[in-house]
Amino acid sequence: MEWRQVDSASGEIRLDPHTTKNDEGRVFYMNDDLRALLKERREEHERLKKAGQIEPWVFWRMVADKRGGKKQPKRVKAFGKAWTNATQAAGCPGRIPHDLRRTAVRNMVRAGIPERVAMQLTGHKTRSVFERYNIVSEGDLREAARRLSAAR
Repeated sequence: MEWRQVDSASGEIRLDPHTTKNDEGRVFYMNDDLRALLKERREEHERLKKAGQIEPWVFWRMVADKRGGKKQPKRVKAFGKAWTNATQAAGCPGRIPHDLRRTAVRNMVRAGIPERVAMQLTGHKTRSVFERYNIVSEGDLREAARRLSAAR
């Protein structure tokens, strides 16, 4: 993702066509956590800019051309190793990116966001695929039993 796609003032991120899983472009609105993350990234972007390094990418890492060479910002193309390290550091090794997509779907549905809106946010084109991500947990079943008891 490039900074040209991020509009902090309106809280919008414009995902370009052919860069999303379903190949369709869409607008994604920032929540507070995403806004905070992008603010940190923007500050780092501005720091690099003042040092004379223009980097259009939102997510990059410093990489040396040769061993011991000067590090330059490079766009993150693959994040397998970083993902493995991050999941281990977070205490949930073995997670895959789709786990987060499932969590996002579950969180939106449990928060009462209409399914059609959640589908638009996640890029799901069909309800059947969306439902595969909307996994029912033991906690959901316990909550259903609690609500039934409370309704009597």
